[in-house]
Amino acid sequence: MLQFQPPGFGQKVAHTSVGFMTYYTQTTAPWLIAETENLPPLVFLHNFGGGACAYEWSKVYPAFAAKYEIIAPDLIGWGESAHPVRDYQINDYLTSIPEFIRHTCRPPVTVIASSLTAALMIRLAIAHPFLFQALFLVCPSGFDDFGQGTGRRLPLGVINIPLLDDFIYTVGAQNELAVRNFLQSFLFAKPERVSSEMVQAFLASAKQPNAKFAALAFLQGKLYFDLSLYIQQLTIPTVILWGEKAQFTNVQLGQRLRKLNTNAIRDFHTIPDAGVLPHLERPEIVIGLLQEFLDLHNIN
Repeated sequence: MLQFQPPGFGQKVAHTSVGFMTYYTQTTAPWLIAETENLPPLVFLHNFGGGACAYEWSKVYPAFAAKYEIIAPDLIGWGESAHPVRDYQINDYLTSIPEFIRHTCRPPVTVIASSLTAALMIRLAIAHPFLFQALFLVCPSGFDDFGQGTGRRLPLGVINIPLLDDFIYTVGAQNELAVRNFLQSFLFAKPERVSSEMVQAFLASAKQPNAKFAALAFLQGKLYFDLSLYIQQLTIPTVILWGEKAQFTNVQLGQRLRKLNTNAIRDFHTIPDAGVLPHLERPEIVIGLLQEFLDLHNIN
């Protein structure tokens, strides 16, 4: 996955009780590597789904590499991090993510995250408020918000049939044509914005040994929860971005969640003509909004 990283970024490893996590940060020119230890950290966390990995934020974080220490991990079960053969549960991430932050950063930190991972960050910010300075979240959803499941695409009976789950993962996530079609049809608002590099990065992540276990846990809904039951307890300053044409979790859901806690959620931006990954589809807009957010909260 290192081949898909921007120039100047290298790979490091941190260990958690669930397994090791590979992450990407400044390691070579053009960044002033000797000074990164004194820079405030920005932690970028990718979403869940076949092929998910740190590449998802790679069009955004180079814009901040001169002034911040960039920490962009592959989560457990994804990318080049550990892929334990296990029945993945939410607690695997509620445990490994704060452990990773403590190992790599000096809290409190600013976290930038998307989708289900963004929703998990809300829960973690409630449980460990001392770890976080601010949250910048894209389409945060537990995929079962307000008791209405939105993410499952296939019946559980089909997914859990022995050998058929392998076939579903191989055909759906390890096939170049299927990956391109999924990005174009479901994750992006404009199909022509999907590049060959994006397809190859998602495909390389999906083909990692034992990658199917975390992906199938997500597909089966084992990682879903109702974010509306937690979001009112959030106290960390937060801003939310939402792709205007996001599928699975639409912008109306985001606005409904935001209304539950307007004290902590300081702003809500709808990104026009973008799907659920505006940071990959329209990175220039997300970069501008993130810079505004960092300046507003004096994170430097």
